[in-house]
Formats: sequence, structure tokens, C-alpha cells
Amino acid sequence: KLIVWDVYTMAHKRSLEALDRTLKNLRDNRNIFGGAMILLSGEFRQTLPIISRSAVANELNKCM
Repeated sequence: KLIVWDVYTMAHKRSLEALDRTLKNLRDNRNIFGGAMILLSGEFRQTLPIISRSAVANELNKCM
């Protein structure tokens, strides 16, 4: 009923999109996250996700 994702701020943006698609398919529900409740937590002052050989703009685009 509840998915808790700690240190979410360090994850890549596509990780959340993949979770959304997976839950929609598994639960056979077209609502956001298949209707499941998601709790995202993290420290926004932590390091951004590291993308090798990219510009700062690309790194900011990949994070939440």
C-alpha cells in the first residue's frame, strides 16, 4: 500500500519514470504509480546524481 523511497534526491529522473511504468503494468491501473502511494524522501543539499562526461546543465536535467 505504501512504497518508501529514501535518498530519492540522488536517483536519476528515469528511475522514477520506470517505477511509474512498472507499477501501472503490474497493478493494471493507468493512474499515477498504478494507484499506489509513494513517499519520496531525501536531503536536497546532498550531491546531485553523477553523470560522467556531461555539462552541469545535463546533470541538472537528469535530477529531480
